[in-house]
Amino acid sequence: MNWDVLALGAFEANCTVLRDEDRNAVLVDPGEEAQSVLDFLKDQGLSLRKIILTHGHIDHISALDALLSACPVPVVIGKEDAAWAFTAINRFPPYVKVPSVPDSVEIVSDGDKIVVGGIDLRVIATPGHTPGGVCFYSETDKVLISGDTLFAGSVGRTDLGGGDWNLLQASLRKLMELPADTVVIPGHGGMTDIGTEKRTNPYLRQGANHGN
Repeated sequence: MNWDVLALGAFEANCTVLRDEDRNAVLVDPGEEAQSVLDFLKDQGLSLRKIILTHGHIDHISALDALLSACPVPVVIGKEDAAWAFTAINRFPPYVKVPSVPDSVEIVSDGDKIVVGGIDLRVIATPGHTPGGVCFYSETDKVLISGDTLFAGSVGRTDLGGGDWNLLQASLRKLMELPADTVVIPGHGGMTDIGTEKRTNPYLRQGANHGN
């Protein structure tokens, strides 16, 4: 499995494009700029098979309507976030329109598998930033797509609706059990790895306050 990361939209949310040897693609968190994503897929000769969401915040899903119009594929999301992600409660400036409920929604829980061609991911439930947040882990490639749960040097904020610092702490402890050389692709900013975050991330220390 190979990957590319596209920083999209006003909040530069990372949209990760996963691909296998047969040019199958899985899109993670299409935050904005749908045409740029479609152009990238076309330029790379990729066939989009599935869109998967780490969580429901609008800056990670706002391109869905346009993408699904061009590529009607299933959308994967955690149960708790599916309940509000496509409703008016998810409006947030500068986003004025919330995507419609996709025609095909697949609800995932902790431990579920997502297999598309040579792309094999395990779902890790990581509530805290949002109630239904999840991460996606490739054991074969030692890659974690962490959404807004874990960043390089920081962690997800919990002061938005549905956030819970105690839950986030438990989720972070779960992620720290992954191999130290696991590459982390966060929802914003640059990549890191589990070992580095264990050693240097101030928010992983006992009793630290919540991050960004």
